Amino acid sequence: MGSERSDAMGTDTTAMALKILVAGGFGVGKTTLVGAVSEIRPLRTEELLSEVGQSVDDTEGVDRKTTTTVAMDFGRITIHSGLSLYLFGTPGQDRFWFLWDELSQGALGAVVLADTRRLEDCFPAVDYFEHRRIPFVVAVNCFAHTRTYGAHEVSRALDLDRGTPVVLCDARDRDSGKEVLIRLVEYAGRVHTARLLDSVG
Repeated sequence: MGSERSDAMGTDTTAMALKILVAGGFGVGKTTLVGAVSEIRPLRTEELLSEVGQSVDDTEGVDRKTTTTVAMDFGRITIHSGLSLYLFGTPGQDRFWFLWDELSQGALGAVVLADTRRLEDCFPAVDYFEHRRIPFVVAVNCFAHTRTYGAHEVSRALDLDRGTPVVLCDARDRDSGKEVLIRLVEYAGRVHTARLLDSVG
């Protein structure tokens, strides 16, 4: 999507806004990432974890987590003049996945956040984007006091399609999150350009 605006000199400039999803398992850091990089106060739809949810929400490894996203997180970041990203953080639990189809409409691509302590939790997100041919990068959120795995090891463990980027990040750090988003935009741009060329070839 794009919109035209005038700058202080009255010259028309084109502003482009791209939609990006942030997905991954429960408690992996999606809300944290959106909040860290957003230049506006992020919209959050978090609720306290309840006793009812204890039977379905696996909190092993994230036992200090007290809230959960029930609809989406929303934020915005300007990558450079004329290019903004609108970030939509998806809920992590499978009972909220019915929202994913709505949120993914018109998305340029996605960030799949991964926690190597619970790597299997991001399998559904990887499968979702692969089956819908939505370009994505896997961003490994490096938690303190956990073993660090290389990008190649994570790629192999997730059985990713060749060329799918894997990056290490700290979801709490704005610069780290911004680098992840830049990698995604670059990768998604290459994928969409290749598909366009294939369609006219």
